[in-house]
Amino acid sequence: MLRWVAVLCLLGSACVARAERHEGRASALLDSDGDGLSDALEQSLLVQFAPAFMIGRKDCSDVPSEFQPGSVAPVVKAENGTIYGEVFPAGATSPAKASSGEARAVEIHFYHLWKQDCGGHGHPLDAEHVSVLVRSSGGVVASDGDSGGVAATWTALYWYAAAHENTVCDVSQIARASTLGAEDRGAKVWVSPGKHASYLNETLCQRGCGADRCEEMKALKPGKLINLGEPGHPMHGAEFIASGLWPLAAKMETTNFPADAVARLNQLPETDIAWFHPGRHPVQGIISISSSTEGALAESGRNTTAAISGAGDSTDAAISVAGDSTGDALSKSYRKTIHALGTSARHVGRALQMPEKAGGADAR
Repeated sequence: MLRWVAVLCLLGSACVARAERHEGRASALLDSDGDGLSDALEQSLLVQFAPAFMIGRKDCSDVPSEFQPGSVAPVVKAENGTIYGEVFPAGATSPAKASSGEARAVEIHFYHLWKQDCGGHGHPLDAEHVSVLVRSSGGVVASDGDSGGVAATWTALYWYAAAHENTVCDVSQIARASTLGAEDRGAKVWVSPGKHASYLNETLCQRGCGADRCEEMKALKPGKLINLGEPGHPMHGAEFIASGLWPLAAKMETTNFPADAVARLNQLPETDIAWFHPGRHPVQGIISISSSTEGALAESGRNTTAAISGAGDSTDAAISVAGDSTGDALSKSYRKTIHALGTSARHVGRALQMPEKAGGADAR
């Protein structure tokens, strides 16, 4: 009898151990947002590449906010420095079109979400972000293996920082991870107080139509790092993704590493941080140096419009970090940019002082 009891105990222990292993493997392969990457892998990548954010000591919105889970509208739960993340296979035109299977490259978005934009033309709620494109060491198939890809070695290739994204003041940037010294970790990112634009270099934090200044900055203390999932497949109760009160869903549905931007960057020296939209910057320089206010531009009438249009695309496409991964020094291409903006500004100044033609605006 004792022999049978011993056998049953051994069999029972083996079954329990087998069940625990199965449960652990199932947990490692759980894919809540259905993008082919396990939840465990996504969280591991978020932790590894979490940026080191520098924020304003006197920002009127204090620190990034955590939002109430389960709410379809974005409702601030606490201003506690929470950073939200999104992880999806690279190569698709959008995360929604990504399919399961082999994931050699992965795109990661880090969102700092604020209670309000308190800069010029401020508004409630502010969704800003930076992104990184990473690659695994062995072309891990996300759905295979006990680790779900967590055990692979991942290396960052490129970083992107959104600054006044999709506006006339857009000074978003893209850079090689090696330029920033951020191939195996998060990049250092400066967030402009009030407007919360993101910059890969502290000196660049004065490029958004003159309003941004990264002064009196402090390091954001590490807080919660929450995976948002994907649009249509939210995780951790992030139903507020789809709210029309902010453009968060649109940002989540867009890749920040299109082939043309990456190809243009790769043609530049390895020390360069490239503008994501290189042709817009003469306009920004004119706005910045003229007065940085919408009112002054409105009063200038058609002459200012003509001067802005005539500025063209002469501004350099990139700013070079002079052999310093911290970006403390800017090299020759940056000085050329400043010169080009100064010249354009002088033209606008003369245009603003031109008297109106006889007969008014309708004169021919």
